[in-house]
Amino acid sequence: MMVFPGLFRAFDLYANVRPCRSLEGFKTAYDDVDVVTIRENTEGEYSGIEHVIVDGVVQSIKLITREASMRIAEFAFEYAKANGRSKVTAVHKANIMRMSDGLFLQCCRDAAENHPDIKFNEMYLDTVCLNMVQDPSKFDVLCMPNLYGDILSDLCAGLVGGLGVTPSGNIGFEGSAIFESVHGTAPDIAGQDKANPTALLLSAVMMLRHLKLNSYADRIETACFDTIREGVHLTGDLGGKAKCSEFTQDICEKVQKPAKDKKHD
Repeated sequence: MMVFPGLFRAFDLYANVRPCRSLEGFKTAYDDVDVVTIRENTEGEYSGIEHVIVDGVVQSIKLITREASMRIAEFAFEYAKANGRSKVTAVHKANIMRMSDGLFLQCCRDAAENHPDIKFNEMYLDTVCLNMVQDPSKFDVLCMPNLYGDILSDLCAGLVGGLGVTPSGNIGFEGSAIFESVHGTAPDIAGQDKANPTALLLSAVMMLRHLKLNSYADRIETACFDTIREGVHLTGDLGGKAKCSEFTQDICEKVQKPAKDKKHD
């Protein structure tokens, strides 16, 4: 995973988008999660600017720029508008980091003025974490700097079942993008036909929508959700005993069925 920050900077993939929604048929502690985290991908604490001041003292620099903060804020509001979302929440710690997070927050406020049709509020990171685990239905689209997004997007994934069911996309200018499942490689189950492919499939769905291939995206997404809802072929992490190949085959059959039915019409 360490290669990705370099790719994000190389291709200027400034926006990480992670939708987290409850899946019918897969019971967790929450039934009503439908949150999108939008994370600035190129700077913040992950800028890679560190140095030793003296032995035993290391300094890491948090880089925040108006340019990067404005474009991620604008992206969040444009995303909300394009996807039928009603509210954007800016996540920050400007009470402590008054200059860096203060600049980020001001950019979010400026972007909010350009989008009066989308509701806007701002919350401290720790308050968001507290409220998220109490009642995730309070939130819609969350916009935040790099480190906060890394932490909060994983927290949101945990509400709906983990990284195995959570897709991710990294978006840049002029159509450039990388879509990925953000879970690890699970070397302990490699070659055992046990892995859950849901996050990878749903990341591919995001890619298809990015390419305006919406009908294909809808078909794959529906097949995946229907397979989970029916609960017949679920991998171990989803509470079932099916193999990865059985889970995938079920999805493939559902994907192909509409095409076959249409052919006979």
